[in-house]
Amino acid sequence: MTRTGAAWFRIRTSPCRPTDTLTEDSNDQVYVAPSSVHGQGLFAAKRLLGGQLIGIYEGPQVEDDGPHVLWIEDDPGGGWTGYDGVNEMRFMNHSGKPNAEMDGLYCYALHDIPADTEITIDYGWADS
Repeated sequence: MTRTGAAWFRIRTSPCRPTDTLTEDSNDQVYVAPSSVHGQGLFAAKRLLGGQLIGIYEGPQVEDDGPHVLWIEDDPGGGWTGYDGVNEMRFMNHSGKPNAEMDGLYCYALHDIPADTEITIDYGWADS
């Protein structure tokens, strides 16, 4: 496996929060639009509250890198599992000052996010 460019992320993993209720194909909280950060981006369709579940990164497990592959570190210093994004969550861009964070495949708002604001995460490049 080769991790290159913007295609991999260092994501902390922990058990899902028990209040997660978002289900597949029910994400009316976000939309995809042109981004000032890079290409297309993920945006808040309505105000999101800090700690709120924004969405679930969906896609099959893969062993090869790609433009929308999310790499999750299985254990600190351990192996990595890749997920090739198939839903709108694959359009999250990187920011050194993110407004969201990944917890496994789940994305949460770090603080309140106004409607029509781009949702960004820290890809973890500095951790590699």
